[in-house]
Amino acid sequence: MIRVALVGCGRIAKRHAELLAGGHIRGASLACVCDIKPQRARQLGEQWNVPWFADMDEMMAARGEAIDLVAILTESGNHAAHAIAMSRYHKHILVEKPMALTLEDADAMIHACDSAGVRLFVVKQNRFNVPVQKLREALEAGRFGKIVMGTVRVRWCRPQAYYDQDAWRGTWSMDGGVLTNQASHHVDLLEWMLGEVESVFAKSRTALADIEAEDTAVVVLKFHNGALGVIEATTATRPRDLEGSLSILGEKGSVVIGGFAVNRMETWRFEPELPEDGEVMEKYSVNPPDVYGFGHKTYYEHVVACLEQGKHQLVDGLEGRKSLELIMAIYESIETGREVVLRFQPKLCRLGHGGGARP
Repeated sequence: MIRVALVGCGRIAKRHAELLAGGHIRGASLACVCDIKPQRARQLGEQWNVPWFADMDEMMAARGEAIDLVAILTESGNHAAHAIAMSRYHKHILVEKPMALTLEDADAMIHACDSAGVRLFVVKQNRFNVPVQKLREALEAGRFGKIVMGTVRVRWCRPQAYYDQDAWRGTWSMDGGVLTNQASHHVDLLEWMLGEVESVFAKSRTALADIEAEDTAVVVLKFHNGALGVIEATTATRPRDLEGSLSILGEKGSVVIGGFAVNRMETWRFEPELPEDGEVMEKYSVNPPDVYGFGHKTYYEHVVACLEQGKHQLVDGLEGRKSLELIMAIYESIETGREVVLRFQPKLCRLGHGGGARP
């Protein structure tokens, strides 16, 4: 049994706790929870009948022997510091997206976990969505032929009340905007499907939210294989979430995955057709209750398999770093008004820097 401690008891922690303590993950359980806001930790701990703490070092001193994996669910800007601190206890680390807000922090996390001899898992749960896995299978089989274009759309609703829940939300130093937060999974999916990015050009604005960072952005990408890509991301959709989608177009086929959590197969067309193609639309669509989808469950099952069976992990620190570097290149383009070629050294990108919490 992989015993998991949660560090950070905010919005996403409720999803992790429900899966782990509710018996939904075979081979994993919830060991304890921690948050610097004692009321949050107490509420979540008492809800699932596990010990709770307001200090993560005190948690490790009291319960370290009963912990195998620490899930870092704190503010994005604190992911690196908390992951590095917990790795020193020689516990495996799982960190929510984005893994960090600077490349230096990401590299420090990777080094710390390597030095401690523990695994670093970066949560990219949408890779495990049923239709996404089917799309990946078609790509690896070469069914698309030459890839022409890939597009992701994140049209979600985050009203001001969402950002006002915590002063760090929407700040450059601790969170970033829609690209770093809500769309980071979709950016990862596009890069996973189409491969290495050659260059990006982007524009953004803060349309409706009173935050430091952007709530709306468009990005044009060129990939090393010649394909073009488009990222459309906004939290200014009103009055509610509209879609989280991914489409891949190639010389021999087209696939569109829609829904509001990249969860519903909407188009599956290839030439030549295979006998099983007629069943894809029905078999490879699911309807989750919210934008988190069902991927966290499958992701945790993957983590258990990696730790218990030595399975190769799909998203380690180096893989998680790729999408962070791409997002930083996008921000660099926004700041400079120019196309940015990867690999690059950030100069004007504000992500991971700034004034901290909003007043």
